[in-house]
Amino acid sequence: MKIGIGSFLTGRSIRPDVLGKALEERGFECLLVPEHSHIPVCRESPYPGGGELPPYYARMLNPFVALTAAATVTSRLTLGTGIALMVQRDVIYTAKEVASLDVLSGGRVMFGAGPGWNREQMRNHGTDPRTRGALLDEQLAALKQIWTHDEAEFHGKFIDFDPIWSWPKPVREPHPPIYVGGWGPAAVTRVSRYGDGWLAGPAPDPAGVVPQLEMLNDYAPGSPMTVFGADGTDLAVLDAYRDADIERVALLLEPASEVDTLTQLDAWAPLVERYA
Repeated sequence: MKIGIGSFLTGRSIRPDVLGKALEERGFECLLVPEHSHIPVCRESPYPGGGELPPYYARMLNPFVALTAAATVTSRLTLGTGIALMVQRDVIYTAKEVASLDVLSGGRVMFGAGPGWNREQMRNHGTDPRTRGALLDEQLAALKQIWTHDEAEFHGKFIDFDPIWSWPKPVREPHPPIYVGGWGPAAVTRVSRYGDGWLAGPAPDPAGVVPQLEMLNDYAPGSPMTVFGADGTDLAVLDAYRDADIERVALLLEPASEVDTLTQLDAWAPLVERYA
């Protein structure tokens, strides 16, 4: 099982280039970066983690800018979004951003995508939360067309464009792996139709790993599974994921200073060998 890091990078935390280099030096497999363009001041959507929304959500760096910075100082580290909020994005621009990062990193991109949870945020981007699932389905299908065709076109209910030229194309063929983010059957079903793997949240305890695997086997059998945001101190849950032979776990790294971050990475570095 591969061990990586999922980090909410901000303008006040460790720089992404410094973090990327430190991860590769310690043997971590990936850096997954979430996305929030902004946080509405007035919000009714509950924070999925429970309690108050951490203030750093409003300070997060653009994931593609951050991952590009990390790409320039690394050569092996997998670079991924965990997750890109596709329903708040222009699909043609996103196709170019992902492909550009894949080219600059030499084919190391893992594209995590999902609809998100913050309905007020979606509305600010002009997205109707009621149709976000159907919109995401079309976006993922359109991304594949742009990445794999010299003259790409797509005609759907939400996404519609005549033939276009768009380069660069991704280095990875046929395209960077798409990991669909989400918790329930809808997300895992989307994996089987449009994705290459499931980007799941962490189980609350070892027993919670079993229902996740059962859901994956029911809705997207044979698909790989990556867990974003696991607790690096909960060895029982990590052991359960290892015993289930999942692909990777990205440990949750809270935003912190360079000194504090490197100290935390040193503490977690033995896990890379433990789960190799």
